[in-house]
Amino acid sequence: MEHYGQLFIDGAWVEPVRPGRRELIDPATESPFATVATGGGAEDVDKAVAAARRAFESYSMTTPGERIELLDRIISAYEQHIDEIANVMAQEVGIPISARAQATGPIGHMKVARDLLKTYSFETQLAETIIRREPIGVCALVSPWNWPVQTPTIKAIYGLAAGCSVVLKPSDASPVSAVLLARVFEMAGVPKGVFNLVIGKGSIVGQALSEHPDVDMISFTGSTRAGIKVGEAAANSVKRVSLELGGKSANIVLQDADLEQAARWNVQRCFFNAGQSCHAPSRMLVHESHIDRVIPHLIDEASRHRLGDPRNPNTTMGPVVNQAQFESIQRYIQIGIEEGARLICGGLGRPVGLQQGYFTQPTVFVDVAPDMTIAKEEIFGPVLVVIPYSTEEEALKIANDSPYGLGGYVFGRDRKKGYEFASRLRAGRVSFNGAATNSVTPMGGYKQSGVGRSMGVLGLEEYLEVKSVYGFEEEASVLPRFGSRLS
Repeated sequence: MEHYGQLFIDGAWVEPVRPGRRELIDPATESPFATVATGGGAEDVDKAVAAARRAFESYSMTTPGERIELLDRIISAYEQHIDEIANVMAQEVGIPISARAQATGPIGHMKVARDLLKTYSFETQLAETIIRREPIGVCALVSPWNWPVQTPTIKAIYGLAAGCSVVLKPSDASPVSAVLLARVFEMAGVPKGVFNLVIGKGSIVGQALSEHPDVDMISFTGSTRAGIKVGEAAANSVKRVSLELGGKSANIVLQDADLEQAARWNVQRCFFNAGQSCHAPSRMLVHESHIDRVIPHLIDEASRHRLGDPRNPNTTMGPVVNQAQFESIQRYIQIGIEEGARLICGGLGRPVGLQQGYFTQPTVFVDVAPDMTIAKEEIFGPVLVVIPYSTEEEALKIANDSPYGLGGYVFGRDRKKGYEFASRLRAGRVSFNGAATNSVTPMGGYKQSGVGRSMGVLGLEEYLEVKSVYGFEEEASVLPRFGSRLS
């Protein structure tokens, strides 16, 4: 059994200050498959932040061209490890290897960040003043387990593209995926101290990073509850905080929509990654007269999922991440039944034929009232609730009556009406008729779904400070471009 016992600090693999190890459990077999260090603590954070601070002094002065070359090397190194990364995510988190987007997706994001450096203006002229955008400094990156490679990759790659140095703290549930990512950065020759990895508990490592006075910015993805704690801890040092938090996204199916298309897409998107997605359309709003017509499509599409070993290429849905998540989902299903929602497929317990592993039945409830627990709280599992509405104005009100505002979805034939609904949804990302998102546009949430944006131009600017420089209006054209090395 392999032991992942080291942290990556200042360009080297080092032992944590405090020894310790814990077992990692394969969610498909409920058996241990590796051990990982548990000793990461405040002392290790201090070392990593100090290394990042030293590295920032020189790395922040690199040119965009030099950073493009670095990102190209990271992309090349990553491409050599795709299969290994896919297999580790299957064993560690239960993500099917058939879900190739989890393994290949980071490449597209890295290329977008790289290409952005070719055109982005770090210096602009405004009212006879030079506006400079400069790297903010040392950035702490706290990433989740449901996208164990893509999310930390996006955070790290945009930080490096901006000229920042970073310290990554992965989820306790997906440390091996982060170790592989660190090896990719090491293989690419990232300058020592520019990328650092500290594994440990969120209550210790995450807390230390959040309140560290030498951390200039913290980017966190996770639950709203944890995000609030990050914001509170960061407040005393007045650092920038970027948060992507929970969601309870609604899909409004307008009366003129193609019901079968809407139903099948909703099930596919909601149950992707075993429903462990903050953007999942877990609330489907359907006109009350269409409920009976949409049910057969929902049941049929849910039945198409092939549950099993995530390492089997035929599997489309693996287990949920761990026992605690499994028990939480089961509790929500029980609550839905007790509150009177109508269960049309799935339900309590494991799927037939799967007596081992944290497998959850793809579950759909209809006749769900907006005030039911399963309609209000994020379940983070393969559970879809269908809420009837009587008027489209009521549907919009139900959709927006949530503390969350991460994703939104609208289905309908009338594009003008669809756009009007999309414009009125209080959410950071809205798709019409299942339109795919992309890597060049910003991602983030309204309300308790977060603060700030990731990806694309706005994602890069999360890692940049803005400075106005006066008195050089005539000489601006001959000044050295931002990022050139000082002599």
